Amino acid sequence: MSLSDTQAADPPQGDVRLLDTPIAQRLLNDSTLVARLAYTGKDGTPRLIPVNFLWNGGEVVIGAFAGTYKIRDLRARRDVAICIDTADVPPQALMLRGKVTLTEVEGVLPEYATIQLAGMGEEAGTAYLTAIDQPGLRMVRIALRPTWVGVLDFQKRFPERTPESVLAAFGANR
Repeated sequence: MSLSDTQAADPPQGDVRLLDTPIAQRLLNDSTLVARLAYTGKDGTPRLIPVNFLWNGGEVVIGAFAGTYKIRDLRARRDVAICIDTADVPPQALMLRGKVTLTEVEGVLPEYATIQLAGMGEEAGTAYLTAIDQPGLRMVRIALRPTWVGVLDFQKRFPERTPESVLAAFGANR
């Protein structure tokens, strides 16, 4: 099967059905990976920050503390991009775009607790969550329900307009 036959069978870049592909599901459900959140700052310049995240089957959820610059900026401009990728050879990347919803809560955001326990382990995670769960703590649930999805695996799916010499080096044939 040629690369073009495979791409014809798969949804095109941008299609949200790509969320159901094995690569997307692996990246979304790997608690060891960090996502990169891109958004626009108050001054109009781009921001790119690493964030821990939780995929709940329909949204990428990020926990943040209320009152931060990130929350201020996201309230003003809700358009974001998120990239979750690996450093494997060949790399795999999941790219998401859309508008976030922001929901402020009192206390520790449940998804944030889940993220911390998965990343830090039960004992350290519980100690951390107990230490921050103090009266007056406010968190914000940042949720992205993607409206655009891209998947790259550098085997079957490459960035558009990849030079033929690069495709040949990866053994891809179009």
